[in-house]
Amino acid sequence: MSDDIHEHCGIALIRLLKPLSFYKEKYGTYYYGIHKLYLLMEKQHNRGQDGAGVAGIKFDMPPGTPVVHRMRSASANALEEIFGKLNHRYADVLKNKPHKAEDEEWLKKNVPFLCELLLGHVRYGTYGKNATEYCHPLKRQNNWLTKNLVIAGNFNLTNVDELFQKLIDLGQHPREKTDTVTILEKIGHFLDRQNEELFARFKQAGHSNTQISSMIAEHLDIKDILFNASKRWDGGYTIAGLLGHGDSFVMRDPNGIRPAFYYHDDEIVVATSERPALRTGFNIQTREIKELKPGHALIIRKDKTVEEVEVLKPGEKRACSFERIYFSRGNDQDIYKERKSLGRIVTPTVLKSINYDLENTVFSFIPNTAEVAFLGMVEEVEHYLDKAKENELEKITETGDKSKLKKLLSVHPRVEKIALKDTKLRTFITNDINRNDKAAHVYDTTYGVIRRGIDTLVTVDDSIVRGTTLKQSIFRILDRLGPKKIIVVSSAPQIRYPDCYGIDMAKLSDLVAFQAAVALLRESYKDNLLDEIYEKAKAMNELPREKAVNLVKQIYDLFTPDQISKKITELLRPDDIKADIEIIYQSVEGLHEAIPDHKGDWYFTGNYPTPGGNKVVNRSFINFMEGKNVRAY
Repeated sequence: MSDDIHEHCGIALIRLLKPLSFYKEKYGTYYYGIHKLYLLMEKQHNRGQDGAGVAGIKFDMPPGTPVVHRMRSASANALEEIFGKLNHRYADVLKNKPHKAEDEEWLKKNVPFLCELLLGHVRYGTYGKNATEYCHPLKRQNNWLTKNLVIAGNFNLTNVDELFQKLIDLGQHPREKTDTVTILEKIGHFLDRQNEELFARFKQAGHSNTQISSMIAEHLDIKDILFNASKRWDGGYTIAGLLGHGDSFVMRDPNGIRPAFYYHDDEIVVATSERPALRTGFNIQTREIKELKPGHALIIRKDKTVEEVEVLKPGEKRACSFERIYFSRGNDQDIYKERKSLGRIVTPTVLKSINYDLENTVFSFIPNTAEVAFLGMVEEVEHYLDKAKENELEKITETGDKSKLKKLLSVHPRVEKIALKDTKLRTFITNDINRNDKAAHVYDTTYGVIRRGIDTLVTVDDSIVRGTTLKQSIFRILDRLGPKKIIVVSSAPQIRYPDCYGIDMAKLSDLVAFQAAVALLRESYKDNLLDEIYEKAKAMNELPREKAVNLVKQIYDLFTPDQISKKITELLRPDDIKADIEIIYQSVEGLHEAIPDHKGDWYFTGNYPTPGGNKVVNRSFINFMEGKNVRAY
């Protein structure tokens, strides 16, 4: 993607089902769980570069011994820092006390993170706060094992204000108004309440306090806790949690907006945000991996019972299509096919734009995630050529004239790697202030493959959100090659609406499609509609989120996608380049054809899967009208 856009985090949960000595005997190390956790997190590093954290729970430890372990880092090389420290600690123990190297009981008591239950998290901070205290996992500690709670997640809630007030109404004094702390405290509240109810019941039955502790651990109803905590959540989420006595869970939102997958055998239970991490980490087949169903939780009890249960009634599945287009790793077999389809489906529009002149057209892509869509486009171009050659053969059979066939047979798609991304200038942690400055220097180009003034250059991008890098960098560096025309093809449709479920495109005013629609509105002297929508949005902002409707749709309804694409082209064209420019977008229909099972398309269509989404888009419009450059949630 040419724009600097990020997805909100990835998780990895591991539950070892055998004694630690089993993994030492079979795999050669007591640190098997930590090694696997590192691999799963590294394979999901694409989901967050702002920080990382790990946590672990040790089972059946004597009083006075740490049970919950946690380490976090917000450094640029957070994973290496965390796991380097963990490995050094293990190595130091073995070096200083080599006679204890096979003493499982001693090692478990003295080596940090030699745990049966582990949780890892890679973070992208949607609010730009990169300090360690903002990194997951978060923990809520207590002297009662069953009240200890650790969570990490990939989520964003739209109604934090409402939930924050609910915590206050419960008598709490939350330290921050963030969805992370809100979720932690909400689950913690119902965990505490169930602990207290169970304690009272068992105490009344005559059991001692010591007996009651283990009885609470056996009788905690994790499903009930999660239901009560989450029934008012509005957003997209996959949340993993560990309890101090050894139970754990992974829960997914009712619309399946954020992804979650898991694998279970007689040695291990493991859950991640992406399927390829599991395939690679455990050398298993896709059919062995399960997708956690929307509204469900994977609950793993300390007694090794594993079940997937419904917590909230599932709604329409609206899994995020941006996961498929860009964020998730493309080595998932289904995602790979879908991205190729996106390139294939938009190709007829491209061929029409170049007037089917393949002799004078060079095809390329903007690294790196657009490469697979580019392959799909090239295959479709070759398919078009095969059909053209077949038609010419039929004509030759009738006329005997072979001259046109010889020329046609010599035509092949001209494929080159034109744009090169300078990894030293990657904008993964660039904030809004210095994003524009860096955008101008992120890419370089390959010289000598474009015939000046003759060739059209077609380059594929997976999506165009703000268009900043296109305008400030890519168009200029491509223009230096001297093409007659530059066509940028987005394998995704126009991004018209902000996201509020975890993707860093929360401001309506940032979106170039919205800027184009507003420009068209003003050119057609209909900008009074902006004031009308503004007044309606302010009135609607006072209503409950369930009554909100997306008012911004009224702006886009006045114009065709082609009109908006042409205006986007005008807005992103630098004044000082010579080549003609055109921007071609995937259609929404093409998106659905390519990715039929992931229907989360609100950023393209404005059809938000939760009521909070409609409230956020209207609030974002209010911010635009009032000149506030802030997020709407």
